[in-house]
Amino acid sequence: MKKTIGWAFFLLTMSRLALAQNASYDICIYGGTSAGVIAAYTAKKMGKTVVLIEPGRHLGGMSSGGLGYTDIGNKYAITGLANDFYRRIGQHYGKFEQWIFEPSVAENLFKAYCKRGDVPVLYEHRLASVKKTNNVINHITLEKTNQPSAATNRTIQAKMFIDCSYEGDLMAKAGVSYVVGREANSRYNETFNGVQVMNGHQMPEKMDPYVVPGDPKSGLLWGINTTQLAPIGSGDKKVQAYNFRICLTNQPENRIAITKPADYDPKRYELLLRIIEKRSWKALNDMFIWSRMPNGKTDINNRNGFSTDMIGMNWDYPDGDYATRTKIWNDHVSYTKGLLYFVGNDPRVPASVRQEMQQWGYPKDEYTDNENWSHQLYIREARRMVGELVMTQHHCQGREVVSDGVGMAAYTMDSHNCDRLIIDGFVKNEGNVEEGGFGPYPVSYRAIVPQQKEAANLLVPVCLSATHIAYGSIRMEPVFMVLGQSAAVAAGMAIDAKQPIQAVDIKQLQKQLASNPYADGSQPDILVTSDHETQTTRKGSWMVQTYGGFGPSFLMDTTNQEKSVRFKPTIPKAGTYTIYTYVPKVKNRSSEASIEVFDGKQKKQQMIRSAEVQVAGQTSGEWVSLGSYPLPAGTTAYVEISGKGNVIADDVLLVPERKR
Repeated sequence: MKKTIGWAFFLLTMSRLALAQNASYDICIYGGTSAGVIAAYTAKKMGKTVVLIEPGRHLGGMSSGGLGYTDIGNKYAITGLANDFYRRIGQHYGKFEQWIFEPSVAENLFKAYCKRGDVPVLYEHRLASVKKTNNVINHITLEKTNQPSAATNRTIQAKMFIDCSYEGDLMAKAGVSYVVGREANSRYNETFNGVQVMNGHQMPEKMDPYVVPGDPKSGLLWGINTTQLAPIGSGDKKVQAYNFRICLTNQPENRIAITKPADYDPKRYELLLRIIEKRSWKALNDMFIWSRMPNGKTDINNRNGFSTDMIGMNWDYPDGDYATRTKIWNDHVSYTKGLLYFVGNDPRVPASVRQEMQQWGYPKDEYTDNENWSHQLYIREARRMVGELVMTQHHCQGREVVSDGVGMAAYTMDSHNCDRLIIDGFVKNEGNVEEGGFGPYPVSYRAIVPQQKEAANLLVPVCLSATHIAYGSIRMEPVFMVLGQSAAVAAGMAIDAKQPIQAVDIKQLQKQLASNPYADGSQPDILVTSDHETQTTRKGSWMVQTYGGFGPSFLMDTTNQEKSVRFKPTIPKAGTYTIYTYVPKVKNRSSEASIEVFDGKQKKQQMIRSAEVQVAGQTSGEWVSLGSYPLPAGTTAYVEISGKGNVIADDVLLVPERKR
């Protein structure tokens, strides 16, 4: 009875608001991140009126801000328009799909989604306030990002709101519960949350922390905090380090020299020199994760004890006002540009490393309106909602499995360091965690919606409801895109049913996401997995492998006997399909395998040679095309993998011909 009254009040409230305030949009999306763009495009494809608000001048967040070496975990977890995005990236580079790319290529693609979907984007406006009536958001007020003034404020009214920002500002100003920092392990019976001192990205042993070695009176070197180590597993408000994912180029015709910043201070990097004294530093890769992107560019990330992460300098960012955040952001720019200059020019850096660094510079054709520097600081974690359900370590590791999944995650439980402090007289980093070994798992719908008593028309797919350590597994750009699409579909369903967002029919939501993955009514792909009993037929001795392939498992046989697996898809509609098989890069695998494709009329034989499969990026394998075929409806067609020795049989994918 109470629930019915609550819904009635919700509908009455929404009706009155529509009459009194003449709401301008069905769905308002705050944050032009990758999730925000995908959510806006999806909502518009559902026939809803939409506005996308971006506080800056660029779309795509980290996906266009330098993070071109995509964190995947397992491609099986990436579905819908996220898949479409990486296939369009692949199309740009002449491949089926690609997960490494230049920033400008990604941003142009996000702009294309908005153009193709006719999505209006309001740039350079940020959130000033939120107006609610009970648990219903009435409208939000925006101010100009660079010249805030009450005279130029804008009010946006909508039936549903989606917070796709990295900071969760709309969620917070709407009065939704959230946390910042790390829960104690005891809170959810976890083991990798809270304070952690591990070996990853750690300092060498017995690193002296003082300006004058051995003299505490001389003060601490820059970058070391005066905090005290708390008990392992205890909670705090510390946030894992931020950095910039740096795009440089080694192409002389496109290269701008790295010059000394105006506020350059080499004392910031004294700790790095002490590391050099203890560890041999022969190349840039000893200190940076120097990932190569197309066309001679990079995606540079943090590595080892002292690198691009500005450890312990971001704790005030999540709940900070705009001025505080701007200062922290600019401090990161200053530190990072200074670090690049230091490595290339300080005579105390090994000559070979300096010479290598001098081959790189800022790309002329990237971030052309921002002095060739990224528009997006890597906000790895800020606020995290406390929603209808909190995702925990137990969900990541499969000990708890939700039935209302609206996306999957698969990445290692990952946290960068949160603090740099003195432990037993020496400097150490604290907070790094890298714990994996599990397969894809579902992310609950209840983790992207607030508690109904707090907000009945808001979804939060980025600052979602998860503990610090679980969020470290979920917080990947492709997953944010998947959850952004799910949020938009749910918002549309809630509008149509005139319900609170928490009352959406989850089964119908899941069905709609599966039947219309590209939001345009086109036919879905057909995936036949190696563990599907009714769609595969095995001959010979096969072992199930649970790590390194596509999805939860794949098949491998090490005997020298002939064996085969036949994949038998059910094709709902006759048409032209391009067939792929997934080829994981596994040690000691057979150099080749035989593939037979039967299209219902004739058979085609071909070979897959392991040496010819080039795996690019952070992934275990690649889809290999077996060609395009006109296939009849039904179960006549098949793909059969066979051979002797260490033969691998992973999944088969049929992609119907569609307009792009």
